[in-house]
Amino acid sequence: MIDCLIIGGGPAGLTAAIYAARFHLSVQVVDAGDSRAEKIPLTRNHAGFPEGISGVALLERMREQAILYGAALIAGRVTNLERGEDGFLATLSDRGISARTVLLATGVTNRRPLMDEALHAEALRQGRLRYCPVCDGYEVTDQAVAVVGRGPRAAREAEFLRGYTADVSLIGLTGQDGLDDAAHARLDAIGVKRFAGPVRDFHLERDGLVVTCAAGRLRFDAVYPSLGSDVHSDLARALGAAVTEDGCIKVDAHQRTSIPGLYAAGDVVLGLDQISHAMGEAGVAATTLRNDLAARAPLLR
Repeated sequence: MIDCLIIGGGPAGLTAAIYAARFHLSVQVVDAGDSRAEKIPLTRNHAGFPEGISGVALLERMREQAILYGAALIAGRVTNLERGEDGFLATLSDRGISARTVLLATGVTNRRPLMDEALHAEALRQGRLRYCPVCDGYEVTDQAVAVVGRGPRAAREAEFLRGYTADVSLIGLTGQDGLDDAAHARLDAIGVKRFAGPVRDFHLERDGLVVTCAAGRLRFDAVYPSLGSDVHSDLARALGAAVTEDGCIKVDAHQRTSIPGLYAAGDVVLGLDQISHAMGEAGVAATTLRNDLAARAPLLR
């Protein structure tokens, strides 16, 4: 039985692994290999990297650091998690892992527009398709930008981006934008253009991403899908852990879930889409589980 099993190998999971390993805990990280961070071409708002760093490079550095201090990284997916006499039993396709504590850093997945996988990947790489205005709104300063989505979420995103550029459009995904007259008036007042869907096609060109909607073919320097996310809290819910209405795992101020010995950090707790926030929560979670383990029995060297 190990001290700590971390499920998820993104920024939150790997930060927790570094902390826990440096606490001289036995740590294993199970990584399914689908962290959203790996899809970031270049992040420029991560402190310490003034020229930016790709998600792939950042995760590689973090894996190297976790391994350096003794954490074990396992490629795979946990399909079942259950409570045992002195902790938890996680089931993978080729093994079982017993752990005194478990930290869930399973994240979320952005809902994508209907695009070919190769086109989606290339549009991301070129910065024509973006998912996080907080992360990279600065990069679209004074560019032609569109938000594709429906309802208040999409409207808020369009209004947020209006702080970076005067050329912002809101396009309904499947028809009208789902907003009332007051919301339309607010968008009109700040100069956000509105177009009805449905969005029928995306086409990548040399100078931008072309969206075909009810108004015809429209070209933008960058497009932000605002379609929400799917939260990966299934393992927690199966154990009976408390979750919010949108499926995020509820935790206390120290990242403890409602299940003793089970912790959570990152976007599976609060989907801010911020690496720095996920890493901060992970540091708190790892420190808490270490202290909780010490309360059971002294951790002596």
